[in-house]
Amino acid sequence: MIDYRIIPKENFTDKIGELVSMLEHTRDVTLFEISNLNQSNLDYLQNDSSNSIGSLLSHIASIEFVHQVISFENRDLFEDEYLKWGTALELGDKAREVIKKQSLDYYLDELSQVRETTLSYLKSKKDSWLFYENKWGNDVSYNNYYLWFHVMEDEINHRGQIRTIKRLLKNK
Repeated sequence: MIDYRIIPKENFTDKIGELVSMLEHTRDVTLFEISNLNQSNLDYLQNDSSNSIGSLLSHIASIEFVHQVISFENRDLFEDEYLKWGTALELGDKAREVIKKQSLDYYLDELSQVRETTLSYLKSKKDSWLFYENKWGNDVSYNNYYLWFHVMEDEINHRGQIRTIKRLLKNK
């Protein structure tokens, strides 16, 4: 059952617990949206420039992984990590070509594994970590709180795309 309250989660500091509550709510709604999809639904492409639901789910996992690396390890992706996650991260032609023919369980497992790592890292952080600031290469400041807001924002945005694709599938 989806929890419609933002409350601190046990085993986390207050603000991080609230962040975890929001991350979990965002994911629960996504999981509800995809719960009855089959491989054909996951691979459906409306046209030559659209993304499949499967590629969007891999993208959601890749965004979370990248934000783990940036916020928890203060670094960019290593080459082997980019080889694993780059296609899902960037989407586009290559993703349409290679992210397909996977079951819903494959995507659920991918999302779950990445989330487990996120939660493990977050348990070790204090609220002050959220406000730690850094700068992008273009000298624009950001903090860890923003990075994790963006993880949710990105997932919610792509969930909207998933809902649109599901409507198109009904009309097929």
